[in-house]
Amino acid sequence: MSAVQAVEAVLAGSSAPAGVVVGIASPSGRDVAAGGHADVAGAPMTGDTAFDIASVTKVAATTTAVLALVGRGDLRFDDLVSRFLPGTACAPPTTLRHLLQHRAGLWEWQPLYLDPRDPVTAMDAMPLRYALDEGRQYSDLGFLLLGRIVAAVTGMPLDAAVRDLVTTPLGLDRTGFGPVATPVASTAVGDIAERRMVATGEPYPILTSRRHFAWREEEIAGAANDGNCFHAFGGIAGHAGLFSTADDLLTLGTALAAPAQHADLWNPDAVAELFRDGPDSGQALGWRSDTVRVDGHEQRMLWHPGFTGCALGIIPGAGMAVVMLGNRLLATEPATTETLWRSVLPALLGDQTSRDTATSRETEGTRTP
Repeated sequence: MSAVQAVEAVLAGSSAPAGVVVGIASPSGRDVAAGGHADVAGAPMTGDTAFDIASVTKVAATTTAVLALVGRGDLRFDDLVSRFLPGTACAPPTTLRHLLQHRAGLWEWQPLYLDPRDPVTAMDAMPLRYALDEGRQYSDLGFLLLGRIVAAVTGMPLDAAVRDLVTTPLGLDRTGFGPVATPVASTAVGDIAERRMVATGEPYPILTSRRHFAWREEEIAGAANDGNCFHAFGGIAGHAGLFSTADDLLTLGTALAAPAQHADLWNPDAVAELFRDGPDSGQALGWRSDTVRVDGHEQRMLWHPGFTGCALGIIPGAGMAVVMLGNRLLATEPATTETLWRSVLPALLGDQTSRDTATSRETEGTRTP
């Protein structure tokens, strides 16, 4: 297993990110390596570079905060959404489990910042796109609701709740919502992806008639790349906006992979329930699931990608965590996050990974990762 080899593998591709940090942690130790550039000007990428982890926020912050609240007895996975947030767009029987499994029937994405109303009002007034439990439809809006539920239950803003429930107990000093100071990797030059989505109505039709907006044109570094998080919610949201480093994410991942050693943070039985697939193969509560080979042995991996080029995986059966942090959007023709992730896993895990095609997801929410 070699983080250096994994860095070389991802940077050798024709659609390589400008730079990448890759790491693995196991009971026998930790290995982190970095290569390439952190920004357009060519600043070197290092193991200390912080990243906007985009949709990895869904599991590293929101899902883990929910897990901690379940362990405290403040929440149950089958609690009704309406118990905490009356008046949302959710159907009356909708539970937290539906949101975590992306089965609540909500829109995948909408540019809430284009709506003249308050973004919470706009989101709650939006009609459902699918029937409840119709199937898995990956939804940023569902995790925005989960973030609001965490805030409602704790009586704190989401960023403070995540600090109290997750980052402070684990000593994750470099993990939190932006803006953050250097060293930090740039994610893109302007709001290019969302601007194109609004202009074309692809991959999702746009419900509001407004199309003009004061888009960002500058290089984005230290602030959330995601438009709804940055423009509508001030950089703090349940679906995106968290910044972290490879070391911090490995610490989080290994703590989740060995819950019995962290019973003061979360209930091991709740972790086991969190990690079970639901009605849709490859989708647990919050986390996606897959099968990998570690030194020749099949293991179940829980993982999640982020649009900016980041991914976090945990392998409970081996007590391991793996992480990839890249700025893929600075490539001329960016590869998807999942493509990059598949390129680093063999070097990190010491074997070729086997992939259950049923777990493949072509989108991670707002855009293709």
